[in-house]
Amino acid sequence: MLPVCIGQATRIIQFITDAPKAYLAVLQLGIATDTFDRQGKITHRGDTDKITITKIREALTQFTGIIVQTPPSYSALKQNGKRYYELARAGLPVNPKPRQIKINGIEIVDLHIPLLTVKVECGKGTYIRSLAQDLGSVLGCYAHVTKLTRLKCGPFLIENALSLDLIANAKRNGQFESFLHAMDTPLTDMDTLTVTNRTEKTIANGQAIYIDNEQLCTERYCRAYNHDGKFIAILQYMPETGLWHPKKVFLGTNSVAESLD
Repeated sequence: MLPVCIGQATRIIQFITDAPKAYLAVLQLGIATDTFDRQGKITHRGDTDKITITKIREALTQFTGIIVQTPPSYSALKQNGKRYYELARAGLPVNPKPRQIKINGIEIVDLHIPLLTVKVECGKGTYIRSLAQDLGSVLGCYAHVTKLTRLKCGPFLIENALSLDLIANAKRNGQFESFLHAMDTPLTDMDTLTVTNRTEKTIANGQAIYIDNEQLCTERYCRAYNHDGKFIAILQYMPETGLWHPKKVFLGTNSVAESLD
């Protein structure tokens, strides 16, 4: 499942990227690869004879909450301006830096050794391939991802996703717009603010505004609407000034976001 933004909605991609996600992953125990998935070269083999569901459950407790994870060498992150995977494929050294991530929960869906299926709910920057690699290390048998499906990204769910063929047919039949979501759909976790006509003009001019603390919780971002209910901007709170600054302004636009697989 992949949310896709079009037109002015591309300006909210960063907020979709930051949204919580859920994955269904099939891990193969007993084999490690250099890419941490089935497309890589096998680097190690291990014994899975003593692996039980109890041991797996115990091992998984180490991977929930805020943890430190090292991204795969074969990933789109950059080192000195080059993608990790570009360096790795060229045989050059890659030194991924460990970083903090958050895993909200891991559920065992199925186990038929050597295959383990898990559902993972996690935050931004989590690599399920690294999770598989690390779990294999804890179990002492090695592991890699053999299949990965994204189930959720923010408010978008795979059961509501549309196939590419369906979208193409809708485009030909003039029904494409019926599948589009309002541009503020991925922003429902943000507080909302309705502004006066005068304040709307201030925001349109890129100027910061003051908001009474009783009107709005002081979070990092909020959604601003005019009195007609139109979504006009994302505002960002700056503690150093005590003001809300226009982060993204959408006056005069009717952009929408679309979710498809």
